[in-house]
Amino acid sequence: MNKISKYLAIAIARLAGKITAQELKSEAFSLLNLDYPGLEKVKELHQNGKDEEAAKALLKYYRARTHVKTPDVDLSKVKISKQEQEWADDALNHTFFVHKGYQPSYNYGEDINWQYWPVKDNELRWQLHRHKWFGPMGKAYRISGDEKYAKAWAHQYMDWIKKNPLVEIDKEEYELTSGNTFEGAKENMRFAWRPLEVSHRLQDQTSQFLLFLSSPSFTPEFLTEFLVNYHKHAVHIMGNYSKQGNHLLFEAQRMIYAGAFFPEYKNAVTWRKSGIEILNDEIKEQVYDDGGQYELDPHYHLAAINIFCKALYMADANGFRNEFPQSYLDTIESMILFYANICFPDYSNPCFSDAKLGDRGTEVRNYKTWAKLFPQNEQIKYFATEGKSGKQPENLSKAFKATGFYTFRNSWKNDATVMVLKAGPKGEWHNQPDNGTFELWFNGKNLFPDSGAYVYAGDDEVTALRNWFRQTMVHNTLTLDDKTLKTRESVCKYWNAEGDVQTLVTETPSYKGLTHRRTVFFVDNTYFVLVDEAYGDAVGEVNLHYQLAEGKVNLDSKAMTVISDYKGNSNVKLQCFGETPLKMKEEEGWRSTDYRKRVERTALSFNTPKEAKSTARFITIIYPFANQKNVPALSAKFNNKQFSTSNVNVEVKVNRKKRTLKTDF
Repeated sequence: MNKISKYLAIAIARLAGKITAQELKSEAFSLLNLDYPGLEKVKELHQNGKDEEAAKALLKYYRARTHVKTPDVDLSKVKISKQEQEWADDALNHTFFVHKGYQPSYNYGEDINWQYWPVKDNELRWQLHRHKWFGPMGKAYRISGDEKYAKAWAHQYMDWIKKNPLVEIDKEEYELTSGNTFEGAKENMRFAWRPLEVSHRLQDQTSQFLLFLSSPSFTPEFLTEFLVNYHKHAVHIMGNYSKQGNHLLFEAQRMIYAGAFFPEYKNAVTWRKSGIEILNDEIKEQVYDDGGQYELDPHYHLAAINIFCKALYMADANGFRNEFPQSYLDTIESMILFYANICFPDYSNPCFSDAKLGDRGTEVRNYKTWAKLFPQNEQIKYFATEGKSGKQPENLSKAFKATGFYTFRNSWKNDATVMVLKAGPKGEWHNQPDNGTFELWFNGKNLFPDSGAYVYAGDDEVTALRNWFRQTMVHNTLTLDDKTLKTRESVCKYWNAEGDVQTLVTETPSYKGLTHRRTVFFVDNTYFVLVDEAYGDAVGEVNLHYQLAEGKVNLDSKAMTVISDYKGNSNVKLQCFGETPLKMKEEEGWRSTDYRKRVERTALSFNTPKEAKSTARFITIIYPFANQKNVPALSAKFNNKQFSTSNVNVEVKVNRKKRTLKTDF
């Protein structure tokens, strides 16, 4: 630590020591049920006008309390990672870890500026108010016993209360994702008090409460400040629940936390039951019968699973599991199996919509946790143990028709060939207009990863970055004049996962006057034939887009071929055939696997004009291969010279071996 930082830390510590000596908030006693077992002394002192003594008794009660449990903290096993320790130490100087997409962290000033907005990305401003560094500070305090962490936390906690007052704005204004329509307190309000951020604090402050509770800086006066502020948070959510989506799930689950962790509040039972009622309703509303979550985003599907599970863990810890019906657990189980079936052998998920790329360690830990909830499920056990025990799913390929996710798979091992295709209903906010897109895994590598999502929303510059990744043309699907889809309700016309040719037919009314039908043949568990047909009276240029993994890729615009030259034994040849002459065009290509993380990659399209009475038809053969010496010769043609609304019939050749592929639906 340099000399300036050292003096700054000393100054902050001194200031913290003053600020934590707060004026006692007698209001706290009116919020509590003083007839709650264990609060007899508190009640007596308060009724006798001895609130200072009552606050001391209340703090003593909480420090001795053992009957309330939380699944999030075990005080006998507190651990801190190197990264968390850095966040805790940085926070002493008001350099706050806010968002992993913005590193290194920003400094918010000696006199903390809670409205500092260095990049006009809404997430950066929203997530500041989640106080992610408070947890690491608590761990650092608990492990080291160094009071500087507790003093700094108490100071920052009270400073936040002082500078972020609760004012009135309309519910809808919390969810504005672009534009700066307010100033001053109202403008700050929609960031500091958006219900999602409030719920983050509501949940995380239960752990912070335990981690710092033994500190001398956690004074009786501070306890009353904490309880009043916490109560304000819960009341705010009760009156401002989000209308739908994962935000509503998060808020409900965290209200369960509030009611269960602080049963001493008069409204604790109401809070808990409110959260439980919402989750019991929303699990039926937000999850399709096939187990898919309605945002059609693997990342938020996973988040929804863990939200539903966290509510159960808190229920199990505190004895109210019976408030969740068996159907609730059955739905979670189906969601887990859905997720397993759309993921690749390395546990990674497709980055459809706004999904982020998970990591194997985290995913395995998820399965281990889920296995405890569902000990009889051999499939979950298989993934939890990385195949060492349990049973792999009996199915290989799988269709989730309600959600619109379809998996072709020839194995559950790392050397498998797996295609996951997305063509479902409209979806919610995190869903992208990408119907028909797919990812293709072969022999340990994702050959056609989805573009993903780079950022969410903010000023014009940030929103433009988001919008680039949301374009239909940057996905593995078809467009008209490179425009983004107008209609996204895909339907499954046909699915067959049996035999040596597996088949899927989906159809999307993409634009006014143009419907996109995509037929996928998985041939001999080895290669894919995609038949894309754009029919209707629309006029323009039809574009068939493909996005490849980053690395060396060779394009041949005369032969309409794409051959990758990646290191290792996972490569692909793609060749496109059209009824009319095609034009190959190389396009801008990016792949994002996490927030503000992107890499450049090869992207291209095959293009053909379409007249009002014509149908644009393409056949694409996608042939994965392990050895560059065995790149196959490919050709294809339509057997049916006229487009048919009820069947597809094509002939393909691989190394001169003919194959007729057809289907009626």
